[in-house]
Amino acid sequence: MEEKYNILWVDDEIDLLKSNILFLKQKGYNVFEATNGEDAIQLIRENDYDIIFMDEMMPGKGGLETLLEIKEIKPWLPVVMVTKNETESLMEEAIGKKISDYLIKPVNPNQLLLVCKKLLESQKLKGTQVAKDFIKEFNNINQFLMLEQSWENWINIHQKLTEWEIILDDHPELGLKETALEQRKEINVEFSKFVERNYRDWVNSEKDHPVFSNEIIEKYVFPLLEDSLSVFLFIVDCMRLDQWLVMEKFLSEYYKITKDYYYSILPTATPYCRNAIFAGLFPYEIEKHYSNLWASNEDDENLKNNFEREFLLKLIHRKRIKLRNEPRYTKIMDSDFSRNIENKILSFTSSHLNTIVINFVDMIAHSRSDTAILKEIAPDESAYRSLTASWFEHSSFFGMLRKLSTQRKIKIIITTDHGSIRCLHGVKAFGDRESAPNLRYKYGKNVKADPRHSLYINHPADYKFPIRNGLVNYIVAKEDFYFVYPTDYHKFLNQYNDTFQHGGISTEEMILPIITLEPKI
Repeated sequence: MEEKYNILWVDDEIDLLKSNILFLKQKGYNVFEATNGEDAIQLIRENDYDIIFMDEMMPGKGGLETLLEIKEIKPWLPVVMVTKNETESLMEEAIGKKISDYLIKPVNPNQLLLVCKKLLESQKLKGTQVAKDFIKEFNNINQFLMLEQSWENWINIHQKLTEWEIILDDHPELGLKETALEQRKEINVEFSKFVERNYRDWVNSEKDHPVFSNEIIEKYVFPLLEDSLSVFLFIVDCMRLDQWLVMEKFLSEYYKITKDYYYSILPTATPYCRNAIFAGLFPYEIEKHYSNLWASNEDDENLKNNFEREFLLKLIHRKRIKLRNEPRYTKIMDSDFSRNIENKILSFTSSHLNTIVINFVDMIAHSRSDTAILKEIAPDESAYRSLTASWFEHSSFFGMLRKLSTQRKIKIIITTDHGSIRCLHGVKAFGDRESAPNLRYKYGKNVKADPRHSLYINHPADYKFPIRNGLVNYIVAKEDFYFVYPTDYHKFLNQYNDTFQHGGISTEEMILPIITLEPKI
């Protein structure tokens, strides 16, 4: 062993344990001895130990009493109780007082070694295996990038790399996070080329294309209405796959969880994607068929989602879906309203179809861009995932889902309108004063940017983009680039560098989960 661990063994019959102590020393551990609880407490105050083996029955201060004092002095110190007593009540009491493990006398030397490795070396042993497995997957992905890709393969690759990124969060000691980050960048380079080659054909074909935003409700929600008392569709604005996976861990005890994936339409921004979800149409089609709704807030992108409920009603009517009662639509924008919805969520089960938009993840992304303390708390993707997990664990959204898990004959779909990407490279964009100010996409008269870093769209209708007045073109950022106008270029380059944005082409923004939850009751 490279590192020697210190063990304190506390037993009033320590002389009878010499063979076990010798065995541990031969395995490379330093073993120190105490014959009673009082001496053990004094030694623990004065010295550093990595693990305590302690007899449960000792004269004077017994094992459980000594355990309580140890936890007051050093609550993180692992304690293994060693006893002849096999009664269930004693085991439960010891476990309740936070022992790390339990051994029954006579102790087998291999049992001791197993406990030591589990408590002292498991992280290192897991890390070694994780490193081997990741390097193997890393090489597999590199091989994939050299082959002809399909949209299905890209889903698989995004899923695998995302799962590995989360695994590596638990093993910073391996130094592999930068390797995964570089591979993600390389993947987005190739993915952007792939989307640029295929997107126009996809949106103009009825076959051989991924499920898009405008197909979600028809493919995943409407079929559930036939045999469910109530269906819930939660749309979590701006939720990446990795953010969902850290949320999912909290829900596994309440629900049977199944996952599928879809591709967000372009631009990967709320006014386009979420309207497409509720209308069941591409933005070009929404503008064409419902021009009064689309154009009502032409000059303000942030107000274009004011008619989601109307779009949903039109989709239900167009597809001739029969509901028992009026569908319920709720948009949650602040915590007080969210708590109010949590408190009465069970009353929503009287509605055949419920759609609930959750805006908090999007707010986290934008707040990180604007607030120095949040950027300090979440400096990278790993910390961003941790911040998401912390929010979700204490959120009213989680509270709603816990309450709904007690209900029979309900089905829940959770998805998002788009993801986000941490933007690390600026690129100059050119256009007139009326051009859209968005960082990952722009439209206007003669907007342009370096074609290596952006998709240029001169005929919006070909891509199912809104044509607006017919005199605009679009540019959509690739990979982790963001657009900056030449005016005050360096000021805005620095202002928006290392911020989470959306609207462009990347695996994180486009390849998104669709989750079905079924209560376990």
